[in-house]
Amino acid sequence: MKLPKEQIEGIDLAAEIHDAVMFAKTIKKHEALRRQLQYIGTLMRRCDTEPIREALRLLEQGNYKKALEFKEMERWRDELIAGNKALIEEILTRYPAANRQKLTQLIRKAGQEQLNNNPPKASRLLFRYLKEIRYG
Repeated sequence: MKLPKEQIEGIDLAAEIHDAVMFAKTIKKHEALRRQLQYIGTLMRRCDTEPIREALRLLEQGNYKKALEFKEMERWRDELIAGNKALIEEILTRYPAANRQKLTQLIRKAGQEQLNNNPPKASRLLFRYLKEIRYG
Protein backbone atom coordinates (compact mmCIF):
# COMPACT_ATOMS: atom_id res chain seq x y z
CA MET A 1 0.00 0.00 0.00
CA LYS A 2 2.79 2.45 0.84
CA LEU A 3 4.69 1.79 -2.38
CA PRO A 4 4.40 4.17 -5.34
CA LYS A 5 2.15 3.01 -8.18
CA GLU A 6 5.18 2.36 -10.43
CA GLN A 7 6.65 -0.12 -7.95
CA ILE A 8 3.32 -1.84 -7.44
CA GLU A 9 3.08 -2.32 -11.21
CA GLY A 10 6.45 -4.09 -11.08
CA ILE A 11 5.18 -6.74 -8.63
CA ASP A 12 3.52 -9.80 -10.11
CA LEU A 13 0.12 -9.59 -8.41
CA ALA A 14 -3.07 -11.40 -9.29
CA ALA A 15 -5.34 -9.01 -11.21
CA GLU A 16 -7.93 -9.01 -8.42
CA ILE A 17 -5.34 -8.10 -5.76
CA HIS A 18 -3.72 -5.49 -7.99
CA ASP A 19 -7.06 -3.78 -8.59
CA ALA A 20 -7.93 -3.89 -4.89
CA VAL A 21 -4.57 -2.36 -3.90
CA MET A 22 -4.81 0.37 -6.52
CA PHE A 23 -8.35 1.19 -5.40
CA ALA A 24 -7.23 1.30 -1.76
CA LYS A 25 -4.61 3.93 -2.65
CA THR A 26 -7.47 6.23 -3.73
CA ILE A 27 -9.51 5.88 -0.52
CA LYS A 28 -9.28 8.76 1.95
CA LYS A 29 -11.81 7.79 4.63
CA HIS A 30 -10.34 5.78 7.49
CA GLU A 31 -13.16 3.27 7.88
CA ALA A 32 -13.46 2.64 4.14
CA LEU A 33 -9.71 2.09 3.93
CA ARG A 34 -9.83 -0.34 6.85
CA ARG A 35 -12.52 -2.40 5.12
CA GLN A 36 -10.58 -2.37 1.83
CA LEU A 37 -7.44 -3.57 3.63
CA GLN A 38 -9.45 -6.40 5.21
CA TYR A 39 -10.67 -7.32 1.72
CA ILE A 40 -7.08 -7.32 0.42
CA GLY A 41 -6.10 -9.57 3.35
CA THR A 42 -8.88 -11.98 2.41
CA LEU A 43 -7.65 -12.07 -1.19
CA MET A 44 -4.06 -12.56 -0.05
CA ARG A 45 -5.00 -15.63 2.01
CA ARG A 46 -6.14 -17.32 -1.21
CA CYS A 47 -2.91 -16.82 -3.16
CA ASP A 48 0.78 -17.71 -2.85
CA THR A 49 2.45 -14.75 -1.17
CA GLU A 50 6.06 -15.87 -1.68
CA PRO A 51 6.52 -14.06 -5.05
CA ILE A 52 5.17 -10.87 -3.45
CA ARG A 53 7.53 -11.20 -0.48
CA GLU A 54 10.46 -11.76 -2.85
CA ALA A 55 9.58 -8.69 -4.92
CA LEU A 56 9.33 -6.55 -1.78
CA ARG A 57 12.67 -7.91 -0.54
CA LEU A 58 14.31 -6.99 -3.85
CA LEU A 59 12.84 -3.48 -3.68
CA GLU A 60 14.21 -3.11 -0.17
CA GLN A 61 17.67 -4.27 -1.27
CA GLY A 62 17.60 -1.76 -4.11
CA ASN A 63 16.84 1.07 -1.68
CA TYR A 64 19.66 -0.10 0.60
CA LYS A 65 22.08 -0.19 -2.33
CA LYS A 66 21.09 3.35 -3.37
CA ALA A 67 21.66 4.58 0.19
CA LEU A 68 25.14 3.02 0.23
CA GLU A 69 26.00 4.60 -3.13
CA PHE A 70 24.78 7.98 -1.87
CA LYS A 71 26.97 7.70 1.24
CA GLU A 72 29.96 6.72 -0.92
CA MET A 73 29.49 9.81 -3.09
CA GLU A 74 29.27 11.97 0.04
CA ARG A 75 32.51 10.42 1.28
CA TRP A 76 34.16 11.07 -2.11
CA ARG A 77 33.08 14.70 -2.00
CA ASP A 78 34.43 15.19 1.50
CA GLU A 79 37.73 13.47 0.70
CA LEU A 80 38.15 15.41 -2.54
CA ILE A 81 37.61 18.70 -0.72
CA ALA A 82 40.12 17.57 1.93
CA GLY A 83 42.72 17.14 -0.86
CA ASN A 84 42.79 13.42 -1.68
CA LYS A 85 44.56 13.49 -5.09
CA ALA A 86 44.61 9.69 -5.37
CA LEU A 87 40.80 9.66 -5.29
CA ILE A 88 40.67 12.03 -8.28
CA GLU A 89 42.76 9.54 -10.26
CA GLU A 90 40.60 6.64 -9.09
CA ILE A 91 37.41 8.42 -10.17
CA LEU A 92 38.88 9.36 -13.55
CA THR A 93 40.01 5.76 -14.10
CA ARG A 94 36.69 4.25 -13.03
CA TYR A 95 34.59 6.77 -14.99
CA PRO A 96 36.37 7.72 -18.25
CA ALA A 97 33.61 10.18 -19.22
CA ALA A 98 34.58 12.40 -16.27
CA ASN A 99 36.16 15.75 -17.11
CA ARG A 100 39.34 16.27 -15.06
CA GLN A 101 39.27 20.04 -15.45
CA LYS A 102 35.66 20.42 -14.34
CA LEU A 103 36.23 18.07 -11.41
CA THR A 104 39.30 19.93 -10.15
CA GLN A 105 37.59 23.31 -10.57
CA LEU A 106 34.61 22.15 -8.51
CA ILE A 107 36.93 20.72 -5.85
CA ARG A 108 38.91 23.97 -5.67
CA LYS A 109 35.74 26.11 -5.40
CA ALA A 110 34.28 23.85 -2.71
CA GLY A 111 37.53 23.99 -0.73
CA GLN A 112 37.62 27.80 -0.89
CA GLU A 113 34.00 27.89 0.09
CA GLN A 114 34.72 25.78 3.18
CA LEU A 115 37.70 27.95 4.19
CA ASN A 116 35.60 31.12 3.95
CA ASN A 117 32.63 29.53 5.79
CA ASN A 118 30.35 30.30 2.85
CA PRO A 119 27.14 28.40 2.11
CA PRO A 120 27.89 25.03 0.44
CA LYS A 121 26.86 25.91 -3.13
CA ALA A 122 30.05 24.60 -4.80
CA SER A 123 30.02 21.55 -2.55
CA ARG A 124 26.53 20.72 -3.79
CA LEU A 125 27.62 21.26 -7.38
CA LEU A 126 30.53 18.87 -6.81
CA PHE A 127 28.16 16.26 -5.39
CA ARG A 128 25.82 16.65 -8.37
CA TYR A 129 28.74 16.27 -10.76
CA LEU A 130 29.90 13.10 -8.97
CA LYS A 131 26.34 11.77 -9.25
CA GLU A 132 26.24 12.68 -12.94
CA ILE A 133 29.56 10.91 -13.55
CA ARG A 134 28.42 7.81 -11.73
CA TYR A 135 24.97 7.42 -13.26
CA GLY A 136 25.55 9.05 -16.63
